[in-house]
Amino acid sequence: MLTETEIAKLDKDGYVSLGQLLADEQVKTINTKIDDLLLKEGENAGSELFGSKYIRHPKEEGADRLADLVNKGSVFEVCYTHSKVLAGISAVLGKDFKLSSLNYRAAKPGQGMQKLHVDYKNASVDKSYKVCNSIWLLDDFTANNGATRIVPGTHKSHKLPEETMKDPLLPHPEEILITAPAGTVFIFNSHVWHGGTTNRTHTYRRSIHSYFCARDQPQQLNQRDYITADTLNRIDKKAKWILDVL
Repeated sequence: MLTETEIAKLDKDGYVSLGQLLADEQVKTINTKIDDLLLKEGENAGSELFGSKYIRHPKEEGADRLADLVNKGSVFEVCYTHSKVLAGISAVLGKDFKLSSLNYRAAKPGQGMQKLHVDYKNASVDKSYKVCNSIWLLDDFTANNGATRIVPGTHKSHKLPEETMKDPLLPHPEEILITAPAGTVFIFNSHVWHGGTTNRTHTYRRSIHSYFCARDQPQQLNQRDYITADTLNRIDKKAKWILDVL
């Protein structure tokens, strides 16, 4: 599903654009569903990750969050079953992977800045990778609205940002911004240095992250603990394998 050029770029730089995998109408439908969920969940939005019972990370004040989208509508199923995305994930992690979590993040106006970081405790493990992300753009990503920054090639550095930078919040001289139209999907090796930037516009900058891990790793959100009967009845065997709920 990926060209040799796409695979080579993903290997060399740690990220690649898969192009616009979502049509405009799909983006609109997903955003409408997200608006409904944010209104319904209110202050509890994202609590599956940030609530007192299931603390994974401190709550991010600079962004709106939703978690456990696997169980919140069939509209999100494409984000963890699309064959081209799975091919990109497999190019990084190999064939034995699973979904770690499916979450929504929207950088708030004037906020959203993150330090450069990796999504694992180090850059690589025994010359292999354990985590890989896909980011689904629900708005145009521009230089001004909090687009994700990436430092190409750092997944091969075997170092963390804080080991070489005085302040990982500061710009890195080699960083690039992921900028593209809504509906575009990027794969990035989660061992590459990355982070959100400040949204300097007056509107939210929205995205979904379908985050995958090697099958021998714990999921960010244990899908077996959260899977609902409705979801199990809706999804096919392939999706169940991806979620590790067979």
